[in-house]
Amino acid sequence: MRIGILGLGRIGAFHAETLASLDAVDSLVVADPFADAARSAAERFGAEIVDSPEAVLAAGVDGVVVAAATDAHPSLILAAVEAGVPVFCEKPVARTMAEGVEVLKAISGRDVPVQIGFNRRFDAAFVAARAAVRRGELGKLHTVRSTTLDPAPPPAAYIAASGGIFRDCSVHDFDVIRWVTGREVSEVYAVGGNRGADFIREAGDADTTGAILTLDDGTIAVVSNSRHNARGYDVRMEIHGFTDSIAVGLEDKLPLRSVEPGATFPAGTPHDFFMDRFATAYRTELTAFTEVVAGARPSPCTIEDALEAGWIAEACTLSLREHRPVTVAEVRRG
Repeated sequence: MRIGILGLGRIGAFHAETLASLDAVDSLVVADPFADAARSAAERFGAEIVDSPEAVLAAGVDGVVVAAATDAHPSLILAAVEAGVPVFCEKPVARTMAEGVEVLKAISGRDVPVQIGFNRRFDAAFVAARAAVRRGELGKLHTVRSTTLDPAPPPAAYIAASGGIFRDCSVHDFDVIRWVTGREVSEVYAVGGNRGADFIREAGDADTTGAILTLDDGTIAVVSNSRHNARGYDVRMEIHGFTDSIAVGLEDKLPLRSVEPGATFPAGTPHDFFMDRFATAYRTELTAFTEVVAGARPSPCTIEDALEAGWIAEACTLSLREHRPVTVAEVRRG
């Protein structure tokens, strides 16, 4: 099949490399406002360069991958759907929830699949955790712990435009908690602090946060996030039930150092970047998109899914600001 790529920054170029290696993909058509980025993709992957998103959609593509700046996501999703072209778009759907809701309304009833990029749904360990929960191996759940710790903050310009740590980082934890447990979040209480980079504080954001989520069946989920984890990129989940407990990320590249006498675990070199930690998951995610394009499966992560995680992020942002519990229903009502 022929796949278009809109945006060839860090993640777009990574997706281009992955797509070029898939057996299902015969050719790529790319567009980026920065000519050097498009030229580099053409040289590396034999891609065809065009000068606009409209030209990509008119180039006979079977599907399109949106890896452009967040502000462009709504218009590019809508343009692809209007053209009848299945679309994969990196999260978020839009900069604000109101815009995201408008995108959902605009495509409602259209028979064109949209897949939003939440790569943890395609990580083998998270997939196994979800299967264990769905099979009832853990019994009734009582506690979930989800962690995302970055080794260092992104650049100041990125932080300023990110929408805040809950919308940019924690949202991956929120999505995977929903996906693994099959439950919705009803209420949150969030805290945060700034003990690191001044530019994060100056942007009105927190560099380290914690959130308690109450799920709709009473399960408690604890989410921990930070921009400062010098030992490496740490993504983990624990799921505890009345019958058994399991963990995601408990492997030799886990960026923790045990001080137990005689302990040798973990023995590997810690993960230092999200593309390292989730390289295989990204490949599986884009393989899934080619199956969506081929009509072999429905979207594995819809706009509705992305917005549900977004509402949790909105509730946590409000909770941190106002120092109180916030229900997801409250932010959904606006």
